[in-house]
Amino acid sequence: MKELSVNHLIGIKYITKDDIDLIFETARHFKEVINRPIKKVPSLRDITIANIFFENSTRTKLSFELAQKRLSADVISFSAAQSSVKKGETLIDTVNNILSMKVDMVVMRHSSPGAAHFLSQNINASVVNAGDGAHEHPTQALLDSFTIQEKLGEVAGKKIVIVGDILHSRVALSNIFTLQKLGAEVKLCGPKTLLPKYVESLGVKVESNLRKALEWADVANMLRVQNERLDVNYFPSTREYTQQYGVTKELLNSLNKEVVIMHPGPINRGVEITSDVADSDQSVILNQVENGVAIRMAVIYLLASKIKQ
Repeated sequence: MKELSVNHLIGIKYITKDDIDLIFETARHFKEVINRPIKKVPSLRDITIANIFFENSTRTKLSFELAQKRLSADVISFSAAQSSVKKGETLIDTVNNILSMKVDMVVMRHSSPGAAHFLSQNINASVVNAGDGAHEHPTQALLDSFTIQEKLGEVAGKKIVIVGDILHSRVALSNIFTLQKLGAEVKLCGPKTLLPKYVESLGVKVESNLRKALEWADVANMLRVQNERLDVNYFPSTREYTQQYGVTKELLNSLNKEVVIMHPGPINRGVEITSDVADSDQSVILNQVENGVAIRMAVIYLLASKIKQ
């Protein structure tokens, strides 16, 4: 049996194209499973997984929990808001207390970049990064590329523009790494104030004009403006941002081609995209949600296979 080259999924930069191909192949199998009348398989009956979320999350947390339950794993979920972290307990102490309950795998979201990597170096369990600050969100990028492959047949050679708040987005960084490993061309589009200073070193091009970016692209991945991370004003107003970087049906209809629209969610309807775009045939947003469960099943299953050895 093929296996991953890593024992943890910390970030896309640590895995190979072969790893990505294996995850996609496994996800295709699990997508068939979750569309059957009986959606569970007994693959991980002897594996216990802890979901540890130090930041609020609804969609990612639910997607991971559903993936784990579809694989018949035992699942414990932990929210930092109701925990001893509030009393000053360290990350390592918190996790070690959970691991003493004989947990095999930890899925963690944390506000600090590098938290998942730090954890993987200090505990004896497999770690899956569910988002660390503005650093990486590997499973989101995997499900995005998987969705592109499903829609367009392949990722290699396709042109993908990532639009919006790149500076604060862990989704953007993981997407850039994944798309490049799979042979896609990547452009970024957004206000200069929301582009990282190191953007050129990532090997991507920048286009400040949204129409030009869409005319170039096969796929547009629209990022949410992360108001909770904006400590200063990066643009004059939401209205002005929408006028320059919001996608409307009128704009899409005026292009001489059909562009696939993606969004990692949650959507600010009327800001990044209008409702008629989100709900249109060009949108694959609900496909992304469905594929999220299959991709996370694949990642957990493949990492758990290494634990069992």
